[in-house]
Amino acid sequence: QVQLVESGGGLVQAGGSLRLSCAASGSIFSINAMGWYRQAPGKQRELVATITTGGSTNYADSVKGRFTISRDNAKNTVYLQMGSLKPEDTAVYYCHADLRPDSSTFYYGTWGQGTQVTVSS
Repeated sequence: QVQLVESGGGLVQAGGSLRLSCAASGSIFSINAMGWYRQAPGKQRELVATITTGGSTNYADSVKGRFTISRDNAKNTVYLQMGSLKPEDTAVYYCHADLRPDSSTFYYGTWGQGTQVTVSS
C-alpha cells in the first residue's frame, strides 16, 4: 500500500542546481526518519542525507555545504536541494523512509524506485 515516489532528477551542468522530491503515499500511520541515498555505477549505495521528523539532519561529508535536505511532514514529502553539483554526484538517487503502516506494526524501511541525476563537466 505504501509507495515512495521520487522526482526531479535530470541532466545538469557542473555547478548547477537540482531539487529532488520524494512523496510517500498510501496507508501510513507515521513516518520517522527519511533520507536520500545514491548509487553510482560500480559502487555500493551510500547515504547522502537523512532527516528526522523533528528536523535533525545528517549529511555525508562529500555533500556538506552543497546539499540541503528538508521535509514537509503534512505532505509526507522529503526534498533534497542540490547545489554546486559536481560530476562525481552523478548517480541514481533513492529515497528512503522509516514508517509504520498502522499502529500495530514496528517501523520498517521502505525504498523508492530511484531517480537518475547526471552532472556533466
